[in-house]
Amino acid sequence: MNSIVAIVGRPNVGKSTLFNRLIKQKKAITDSESGVTRDRHYGKGEWNGKQFSVIDTGGYIIGGDDIFEKEIDYQVELAIEEADLIVFLVDIQTGITEEDIKVNKLLKKSKKKVFLLVNKVDNSSFQGLEAEFFKLGFKDVYSISAKNGLGSGDFMDSLAKNLVNSSEDLNEILPQFAVVGRPNAGKSSLINSIIDNQRHIVSDIPGTTRDSTDSYVNKYGLNFNLIDTAGIRRKKKVKEDLEFFSVLRAVRSIERSNVVLLLVDATRGFDTQVQKIFWLAHRNNKGILILINKWDLIEKDKLDIRLYEENIKNKIAPFKDVPILFISVLKKQRVLKALEKAIEVFKSRNLRISTSELNKFILPVVQKNPPPSNKGKIVKIKFCTQLPTKHPQFVLFCNLPQYVKEAYKRFIENKLRARYKLSGVPVTIFFRKK
Repeated sequence: MNSIVAIVGRPNVGKSTLFNRLIKQKKAITDSESGVTRDRHYGKGEWNGKQFSVIDTGGYIIGGDDIFEKEIDYQVELAIEEADLIVFLVDIQTGITEEDIKVNKLLKKSKKKVFLLVNKVDNSSFQGLEAEFFKLGFKDVYSISAKNGLGSGDFMDSLAKNLVNSSEDLNEILPQFAVVGRPNAGKSSLINSIIDNQRHIVSDIPGTTRDSTDSYVNKYGLNFNLIDTAGIRRKKKVKEDLEFFSVLRAVRSIERSNVVLLLVDATRGFDTQVQKIFWLAHRNNKGILILINKWDLIEKDKLDIRLYEENIKNKIAPFKDVPILFISVLKKQRVLKALEKAIEVFKSRNLRISTSELNKFILPVVQKNPPPSNKGKIVKIKFCTQLPTKHPQFVLFCNLPQYVKEAYKRFIENKLRARYKLSGVPVTIFFRKK
């Protein structure tokens, strides 16, 4: 499980700009007007081979009159509580403000590792002015420009030294299955049905499950944990602190799982929010199983299973090779089949193919269907092997890897999926020079 890094500070100090730089994309909206960031943004960063999750919080203002400021107060406090490392961002162009001092007091209470970043050191005229910020009581003060990246390297090196990427030795740890989905999709009911008791509270009220809870299970010859997470809501509906807390925990649960059971309410469909959960699991290279719950409530003459399934696969393209089961937790229809399929996905994710077996299969495939010539260049594939990683990753060695297009990578991936039954499993293909 990756470390979670929270960026906190008063409004308009450049938190969203720093967030974009850490995740290397323009995901958060940035604007000079104070308070533009109204909700939390989540992203993945990497430095020196270590990955981490980033939370961009709104400006922290204690006692503000604006309703958004009061929500931000709650959410920043919870981000601080849930995060492993905290980045405290201040503005060199304004100096220390009353709001900075208030945030500093909050951080000192947290006992968490805090990095103080003095932002907007955009040119040499500001250098040396950061000395004022040592008054906040931090040993190391980093002068940076989130806008153009100046000075960020030293900070990132220090951050990387404090990141913890837990190992996932699949022979030593208990497999983790995370049950995720929107509120009231039936997650706790599914787990109750599998473990044969009422450990989890079941209610029609969305958000009853506030935290992630584990249930030890031994079925089909496998010991594993089932992780029940709070439902992931649309961000605009996360209005209270406990709901925000549940979102963070759901993100954590997906990260520490091996396989994600994505539970979908059949009456609501595979909507945008469910798709976001799917892609979060996919980006984390988790095994995925899609379960369409409450199928007993659907009028079968009005909705065909094949059309329903085709609609989902179109929305998750090009990663279409994901098992989809139609279940009813209430009627106990295909619940155990769903668990059996989840175990299959887990075992497939751990598949290790010998190099000799892999070459015996793949070389005839590429000889029959070689990469199309590109700019007159002929690509010749000579050898392949599987990398010793957490999910199936394969390297094909050739003379001109730069001329292999994505379409051919997908062709190879699909051949491997079909041959080794990798449905629901993330597969990565690399081409390297021999």
